[in-house]
Amino acid sequence: MNATHPWLPRAAHFAPLTAIALSCALFLAPSFAFAQSKVLQYDNKGRVISADEYKNNSDANPPPSQELDASQDVTSPDWDMDFGDGPGSDPKPKPEYEPDEVLVMDPSEGFEGRVTAMGFRVLENLTMESLDIRMLRLSTPKGVSVPDAIQHLSREFPGVTFDANTRFGPSAGPRAKNPRTARILAGWQGISPTCGKSIRLGMIDSGVDLTHAALKGQRITHLAFAKSGREPGNSKHGTAIANMLVGKAEWGGLLPGARLYSANMFEINEDDQMVGSAAALVKSMEWLSTLNVDAVNLSIAGDDNKLVRRALDIADRSGLLLVASVGSWGNSSRRAYPASYSEVIAVTAMKGKKLAYKYANTGPHIDFAAPGAGIWAAAPGGGGTLHYGTSFAVPYITVTAAILKNAGRTKSARAFRKLLSRAVKDLGKPGRDDVFGYGALNVRPACKN
Repeated sequence: MNATHPWLPRAAHFAPLTAIALSCALFLAPSFAFAQSKVLQYDNKGRVISADEYKNNSDANPPPSQELDASQDVTSPDWDMDFGDGPGSDPKPKPEYEPDEVLVMDPSEGFEGRVTAMGFRVLENLTMESLDIRMLRLSTPKGVSVPDAIQHLSREFPGVTFDANTRFGPSAGPRAKNPRTARILAGWQGISPTCGKSIRLGMIDSGVDLTHAALKGQRITHLAFAKSGREPGNSKHGTAIANMLVGKAEWGGLLPGARLYSANMFEINEDDQMVGSAAALVKSMEWLSTLNVDAVNLSIAGDDNKLVRRALDIADRSGLLLVASVGSWGNSSRRAYPASYSEVIAVTAMKGKKLAYKYANTGPHIDFAAPGAGIWAAAPGGGGTLHYGTSFAVPYITVTAAILKNAGRTKSARAFRKLLSRAVKDLGKPGRDDVFGYGALNVRPACKN
């Protein structure tokens, strides 16, 4: 039996965590399950028309020859200013949404007939039983802008929720030198490579390279939520996040024994760009809400969206812990969502042990800080590369939330904030502040064989 204490204090220079040092049992599976992947395609009625599934058991590139020395400096000011990490990596992105599309939540009786007569066309009609939501995706009449369409529909159908099909992107930023794996940065090198066997993690991100040596043989199920006719988004960002969450110990995975359910909310549009939409995010949430996951990792950032807010509120009230990046846009004037919703735990990134990550968004909604600069993690096709940004701080808090949820210690974002705020290292101004929130993660799991 592999027993896990939810959290034990780290070395003597870290604050003790007696308030949440209980124990829970984790089982060891006799053998691993090969990672499974499935891509779903929908018709215009929201029905699944194909589900391509495969199992990965092929060899991938070998792991790094050794983990990098924990004494190496990751706070070098020498930056490689490469913004090639996809949507969301621009420090000052403009508001974006899918052109010519409007989302509708819980439409009234007779709605479809009326909007069709107004020149709208129903592209998708989805009933999400787990979230208790009905969602329609409409195309706007020719020559009508999305804002004008929403304004007109809101007047015609008072009480019905309308919004744009907002785009979201990974929260990455410029690359730093001298990387270390997630385990080294957290000080978790000695944790059992089977830690977390009873824990179920969710992740909404891009694709994942399940054949990579860091992830091959790990318990991962992957689903892609692409529109009909569009290819699922690439696996650059998602592979790194999955590696941090459940990758093999030698690749720096924080909870290698946990099961991961990964949703790809990104797709390749007609301009050959990788985009993630509010509709795909809500579909991903619906899928994860049926799987009894302990916490969901959301290393994504976009604009406020009424339908997404409603879906996350329902998920939070049902006991699903949601953890998101505050965004790597480098400002405080424009918030990133979903991290800015009160139902979501908002995570910022640190550079080194005490410095704020310069591109991280700031604001009163920030809850906790974790390492996010110079993290070495898997890259699609084999091998690894440097990763940085608020995206890569989120997995630390996600696994923390999952262990506490699995141990029965917390059931909501509000309860988690209260619990973990007593087990952080205060940084910046005394007490909670707009840069580090309550402070930096200061605990680690303790698995005993």
